[in-house]
Amino acid sequence: MKSIGKRKNSRNGNVVVLICLLLPALFGFVALSVDYGFLLYVRTDLQRTADQAVLAAVRDLEPASDGFQDLAKVRATLREYVELNAGGEFSVLDSDITIGRFNPATVYTNFEILNDGIFDTVSITVRRDDLANTSVSLYFARIFGNDTADVSATATAVMQKAKLLADGSDILPIAVSIDAWNSQMLNSIWSVYGDGRIEDFQGNSVPGNWGTLDVGDTNNSASTLVDQIDNGLRQDDLDFLQANGIIKTNDHIDSQAAMTLNGDTGLSSGIKESIRASHGHNKLMPIFDTFSGQGGSFDFHIIGWGVIQIVDSDWQGNHNSSVSVRKSYMYDGDLRPHPDLSNTGDIIERAYTTPVLVK
Repeated sequence: MKSIGKRKNSRNGNVVVLICLLLPALFGFVALSVDYGFLLYVRTDLQRTADQAVLAAVRDLEPASDGFQDLAKVRATLREYVELNAGGEFSVLDSDITIGRFNPATVYTNFEILNDGIFDTVSITVRRDDLANTSVSLYFARIFGNDTADVSATATAVMQKAKLLADGSDILPIAVSIDAWNSQMLNSIWSVYGDGRIEDFQGNSVPGNWGTLDVGDTNNSASTLVDQIDNGLRQDDLDFLQANGIIKTNDHIDSQAAMTLNGDTGLSSGIKESIRASHGHNKLMPIFDTFSGQGGSFDFHIIGWGVIQIVDSDWQGNHNSSVSVRKSYMYDGDLRPHPDLSNTGDIIERAYTTPVLVK
C-alpha cells in the first residue's frame, strides 16, 4: 500500500512540474491574444475612419460647369473627417491620398486609378506607424521585446454613374432636340425661346424645337410643372407612367429607354418664378429625336436625358420668353446608379450619384 501512495505522489509531482514548464508559454499566448485583439480594434477604428472620409470627400469631386474640380477641397474634406473620427492631432500624409479616375476595365480585377479625364475616385491610407501618428503601443508583448506595432487601413470610394431617375430626381420638364443638344459644346450657353427658336450665346440660330413636357399625367398644369421644377420627379408621375404602359416599373425611369410623352410648345409664364429660383441649379433635361402633332399639343419621342445648368431666363410674352442653359455636371443622390461600374455607355453622361466603397 505504501508503494502505491508513493507512486501517486510521484505523479502529482510530475503534473506540477509540467504546469510550471507550460506556464510561460500559456502566459505568452494570453499576452499575444490580448495584444492581437487590441491591434484588431485599432485597425477596425482606422478602417471606419478611412471609409467615412472617402465617402464624404468623393462627393466634392462634382465638377463645376466648366469641368474644374477642386482637389484642394477634396483633400481638406478627407482630413476633416479623419480628424473628426480619429482626433484633431491625427495627420494624413499627402502621399497617402490618391485622387483620379477609376479604370472601368479593371474595377472588378486589379483596381487601377488613372490620372486623366474627369476624376471620380478618392483613396486614402490612414496609419499609425513610424511615418505618421506613431506606432501602436503594446502591453504584454513587451515581455518578448515587442514594444509597438504598425497599423494602417486603406479605403477607396467612387462616384457611381447615374442611370435611373427615381422619385425626387432633379428634372427640368422642358424638352430639347437631340440636334440642338449635340450641336452645343460642354459649358456652352444657349437660349431657347417660347416659339421654338433656339439661339447660341452669339445669337445664331440652332435647329430644334422646344416645349414643356408632361413627365406624368398628360393633364399637367402649370402648378404641376412648378412642383417638378421645385421638388423633382414625383412618385405620382412614376405611378401614372407605369399605369399607362410608358415605363415598366413605377420605381424609376430608365434614362436609356425611349418613351413618348405629351408636351406643349412655348413657355408658360406660370413657371417663371420657379425657373428664376432655379438659376444656377443643375437639372436633368429630356432629349427627343422626333415629335408629332399640331397646334399647342405635341408628342415628343424621348431618347435620353442630359445634365444642364439653368443660367438665366427672360420673360417677355409667348414669343420672346426664353431660358438660357448650358451643358454641365451634377451630383444627385436621388438618381440611381448603373449596377455595373464597368459600363460607361448605358448611363447619363456627366451625372453622378451615391458614392460606393470599392476597396
